[in-house]
Amino acid sequence: MEDELIARNRYQNKIRPFVDKQLIKVLTGQRRVGKSYILKQIAAEIAEKDPDAHILYINKEDMKFDHIKNASDLHDYVLSHTQKNVKNYVFIDEIQEIKEFEKAMRSFLLDPEYDLYCTGSNAAVLSGELATFLSGRYVEIPIYSLSYAEFLTFHKLENTNESLMKYIKYGGLPYLKHLELEDEIVYDYLKGVYNTVIYRDVFMRSEVRNTVFLENLVLFLADNIGQLFSAKKISDYLKSQRTSIVPSQIITYISHLANAYLIHKVKRTDIVGKKIFEIGEKFYFEDLGLRNAIVGYRQEDIGKLIENVVHNHLLYNNYDVKVGQLGQNEIDFVAKKKNETIYVQTCYLLSEQTTIDREFGNLEKIKDNYPKIVVSMDEFSGNTREGIRHIYLRDFLLMEL
Repeated sequence: MEDELIARNRYQNKIRPFVDKQLIKVLTGQRRVGKSYILKQIAAEIAEKDPDAHILYINKEDMKFDHIKNASDLHDYVLSHTQKNVKNYVFIDEIQEIKEFEKAMRSFLLDPEYDLYCTGSNAAVLSGELATFLSGRYVEIPIYSLSYAEFLTFHKLENTNESLMKYIKYGGLPYLKHLELEDEIVYDYLKGVYNTVIYRDVFMRSEVRNTVFLENLVLFLADNIGQLFSAKKISDYLKSQRTSIVPSQIITYISHLANAYLIHKVKRTDIVGKKIFEIGEKFYFEDLGLRNAIVGYRQEDIGKLIENVVHNHLLYNNYDVKVGQLGQNEIDFVAKKKNETIYVQTCYLLSEQTTIDREFGNLEKIKDNYPKIVVSMDEFSGNTREGIRHIYLRDFLLMEL
């Protein structure tokens, strides 16, 4: 256990109601976003609350657990370390590294002396096995990179424009708090994380053979954040660059990247008809620092980066996010939670009347009474037009939505 564990209360609050319940608590998300950190926080909280609790922590990134390769190994190890007449809290970090792990977990669920927690970094592995063998017996808690508020806490920064630009530039991987926030240092670390994600969670867990194309696809997506694309459109573009890849293969490769939580795939919804379009999606990166390490941080990309960071803040606030389509007009984000909806437009600056008319005008065409927001880097905030709020990006990223 680390001496200092900075609380990420939002996630701990989500997990607490399920402590001591016969459900597997599954923390999912990209590598290095802090899943292990949160797992340790929960373990520490349990140990403090119940000094007699027996905590068993298996970290599959630690070589001393290398012998646990399959369900039988896991089952035997846990049984051999189980203590009688006390609650045994079993924590398994990166559970997808254990073949057929779900069989052992199903067995442990039969015994109330176990309380089970795990993390995973590949959605394809987790969703398939969990859905098949453990349907209704697990709860998934998605973990994301640090929010802006968490970034300020981790780095002990004041809420200033300079801090905001550091967040947009370097992203929110928690380990950065141990590094100097300087380009060469941060991006060397982030490139290492990217290589680990690509190798461990894409190449090793898929049928990917064309590794050069996959890396070029990541570069393409990083350079085209917030653009509407179909697999055919990407295929046509690549043909113009003398790379021939059929659309079905592009769909497969994008799915691998999404399953590794490197990118988020956002579908379009018809605001009037409520249908989901099958063609045309947007892609956003889980962590902007990784994106910038891959393709470079450029001032001219600030509009894309703002759109990405707003998307991520909506996810962090538990919204289901879609791109909105209203006739020929596009709404950046239609975000739904429970029975509520908010509409969000993003832009860099509202410095020209044409930009104001476009961003506010598209929202004015939506004929319902759900909240409508325009988010930009203009520091004035709180102004409205036809009931549509303008919110400064720094204020928006600190809002509990």
